[in-house]
This record gives sequence, structure tokens and C-alpha cells, in this order.
Amino acid sequence: MTAGLEIRNLYKSFGGLKVAQDINLDLKSGDRKALIGPNGAGKTTFANLITGILHPDSGSVRLNGVDISGFKESKRVKAGVAKTFQITTLFKSMTVRENIRLPILEREGKSQHWFGRAERFSAIEAEISKILAQFNLLKFEETPVRDLAYGQQRLVELALTLALKPRILILDEPAAGVPSADSHMITDALERLPDDLSVLIIEHDMKLVFKVASKIVVLVNGAILTEGTPEDISQNQQVRDLYLGAQHEH
Repeated sequence: MTAGLEIRNLYKSFGGLKVAQDINLDLKSGDRKALIGPNGAGKTTFANLITGILHPDSGSVRLNGVDISGFKESKRVKAGVAKTFQITTLFKSMTVRENIRLPILEREGKSQHWFGRAERFSAIEAEISKILAQFNLLKFEETPVRDLAYGQQRLVELALTLALKPRILILDEPAAGVPSADSHMITDALERLPDDLSVLIIEHDMKLVFKVASKIVVLVNGAILTEGTPEDISQNQQVRDLYLGAQHEH
């Protein structure tokens, strides 16, 4: 049995438009990979095929040796595949602690105890505190999410996703919308993720990609052009012409 995610011969079309073409990718335990490519390359589609929002026309997605290709999104989350979104999906009127408590109660099958009695679960409250401390959010635990800076809201979203205890974490542009002065908060948080967690980062911010990822996958027109270390990718002339060159002009 192979630990991690195995994607084999993944194809997906919308009518005549091929959005995933024979994609093969491994995400082993502890991997830190980034997925880059020009707009329209199919990055979000590929992420949706992994999470079960979309289903492939052919090919397979396996998690720890189990074929999860037919699993719906909710079943894949329970199996250990989680994704954060480009736009924060938080309960803005609730406090930071309340936001983190929700997925833990759901995970433990105790969501019916949300009203009034949640604080009785001391192990859950201790877990919330540990997660908040990991992301330097303890001082904001009683703050409504709407009162946080956007970068801090992204940290809460990341903490909320980790509360699901995923094995595979897909980060869809974690630095999107975060002011450059605050982007270090995101980078620091990514570097503090559990060592055995497999992470796939979809990101336009190449500084973040080169700092966090040990391998970079380049997607063009729904197909993988190449995969390599940050050094390999930065020196690949085809990648520079297609993608990095445009980045360097800004």
C-alpha cells in the first residue's frame, strides 16, 4: 500500500474542451508540492478532480492505496482530503474559537452539542487552543472573524481546515488578497504545518512557491509540462518563456 495520493491517467473534458489530459501525480506523506501554470491551465479544475467537486472522464485517484475516484466531496473530506478556497469561507460574526470548534465537533460526531454545552468537551477545547497557538491566533480567540485583518482571516481558514485532521491538504492560492506586508504570516503558517501532512499549493505568488515547495509541477493546457525542484523549474527555459517570464516582467 502506498502512503499518500496517487493520481493516474486523469482525463476530463467539458464538451470539446480538454481540461485535464493524462495527468499523473504522486503526493506522498510529507510532500510539499506547488502547482503553477498560466491562467486557464486547468489548475482549479485539477484540484476539483482531487477533492471530488468534479469527477474524471477516466483515470483514478487513490488515497493510501484506496480508489476514491467515485467518492463524493464529503466522503473524500472524511477520508482525509481537504481544500482551502481562494475566498475565505468563515462565519464572520462568530469568534475565532467558535469557527475552529465547528469542524472539530463535526469530525467527532458531536455537532448536535454546539448550542450551550460545547464547552463541556475539555479535550476539544484543548485541541482548539493547540491549533490556535500553532497559528499565533490565541490572542484573537474571542474576536469576531469580521474584525480581523484579511491575512489573519486566511490563517483562521487554514486552522479550520487543519481541524479536520486531513492527510492531504490542497491550498488554493493561500496568499490571494493578502497584502504583501502580511504575506509572511501565510508563509510562516505553511512552514509550521505537520511534517506528515501532504500539501499541494496552487499559487501565483512565485516567491511563496519557491520558499515553501520542495517540488513544483507546471500545468499547461490541462497537461503536466514538467515537474522538478524549484532550481530545476527556475532554470527551465520552456517554463520561463511560458510562465515565469511574464511573472518577472511585473
